[in-house]
Amino acid sequence: MRVSAGRPSPVEAGRTRALLGIALLVLVAASAYRLWWTPPPPAVRELSGPSMGTTWSVKLAAPELDAAQRAELDWAVRDVLERIEQLASTYREDSELSRFNRHRSPEPFPASPETLAIFDIARQVGERSRGAFDVTVEPLVRAWGFGAATRAPGPPQPAELEALRELVDYRRVGIDPERGGLTKSDPRVRCDLSAIAKGFAVDALVAELAGRGYRDALVEVGGELRASGRRPDGETWRVAVERPDAAARSAWKVFPLRDAALATSGDYRNFYEHAGRRLSHTIDPRSGRPIDHGLASVSVVHPRAAWADAWATALHVLGPEAGPALAAREGLAAYFIERLPDGSLRACASPAFEALSGGPPEGPAQDSCRPSSPR
Repeated sequence: MRVSAGRPSPVEAGRTRALLGIALLVLVAASAYRLWWTPPPPAVRELSGPSMGTTWSVKLAAPELDAAQRAELDWAVRDVLERIEQLASTYREDSELSRFNRHRSPEPFPASPETLAIFDIARQVGERSRGAFDVTVEPLVRAWGFGAATRAPGPPQPAELEALRELVDYRRVGIDPERGGLTKSDPRVRCDLSAIAKGFAVDALVAELAGRGYRDALVEVGGELRASGRRPDGETWRVAVERPDAAARSAWKVFPLRDAALATSGDYRNFYEHAGRRLSHTIDPRSGRPIDHGLASVSVVHPRAAWADAWATALHVLGPEAGPALAAREGLAAYFIERLPDGSLRACASPAFEALSGGPPEGPAQDSCRPSSPR
C-alpha cells in the first residue's frame, strides 16, 4: 500500500498519540511533585506587646519558632524594654531618671552606662542643633500639661514660664564617665528623655536579637524602628513615613530600609486645643512654648535609632526653614512634611534622604529642600 508523501501511517499516528499522552502524564506528575514537595515561601515571625506607655513589635526573617523559643524570645524582648524603662521613665518614681531629677547634691549621681550613653547622645545633638534638642525641658513639658504632668492641660502663667526657662539648658547637666555619674549646675534641673529613650530601646533590642543569632529583623517601639538584614524573601525591609493625620493612620511614603533606623517627630498625635489653637507636646526649649509653625512631621534615617529619634525632634523644633538647613549642614537623611495654610501638605527631602534608594520612593511627589541659613 502506498502512503501519500508527508502523511503518517495509521501505525505511526497511533504511536505519536501514545507518546504525547505519556509526555502529558509526565508533565502533570512533575507539576504535582513540585506542588507537593516545594517548601512554602518563607514567612515573617512576629512578636508584639505593650511597653514604655506604647507598643512594640519584632519581625524576624527566621525559621519557625516553637512554643519554647517564642516564649524565650518574648521574655528577652520584654526584659530589655523593662530595663530601659526602669532607666529612662519619667512616669516611674523609682526609675534612674526620676531619682536623678530628685538629686540635689553637687556630688555626681551614680548612673548606669546605658543612662550615660543616652545623655551623651542627647548632649551632642543639643550642641549641634544649638539647643533645639534639650533634655532639661522637663519642667516646661509638665507646665504645659504634657508628659507625666498632674495639672490640667493649658498654658502656664507668664511669670511661671519665665522662671522655668531659666532652668532649661542642656549645658546644666554634666557627664562624668570616669566617676560614672551625672551632675547638675542647679539642683532644680529636671530631665525628660522621652524624645530619645524609645529609639535607644530599639537599638538595645537589635543588639539583643543579634546576640541570639537573629540578624534579619525589623524592630519597632512606639513608631521608632530599625531594620537589619533582609526580609525572608531576600528583599530589603520596606517601611513607611506616616501621613500626618490625627484622625486616621495611613502611609504617606514607602521606601526600602536596610541596616538603618527611621524615627519621626510629629505634631498630630499628642496635642490639645486651647483658645482655638493646637498646642503640640513638642516644646521648643529656646522659647519655652509648644512649636508654632507649619511643619507637621520630620522623619530621620540614621544608622542608630537613638540618634534618629533625637535628630527628628531637633529638626521638628527648628521648623520648615531652619530644619532643612541643619539637615543639609549635618548630612542628615531627613524627610519633612509641611502643613500649608490651606490645609494641604507639601513634602521635601534632604539631599541625603533623596540618595537613600537611588530613585523616588513610593508615595506623593517630593521636592528637594531648599533651606535658608539655620537660626
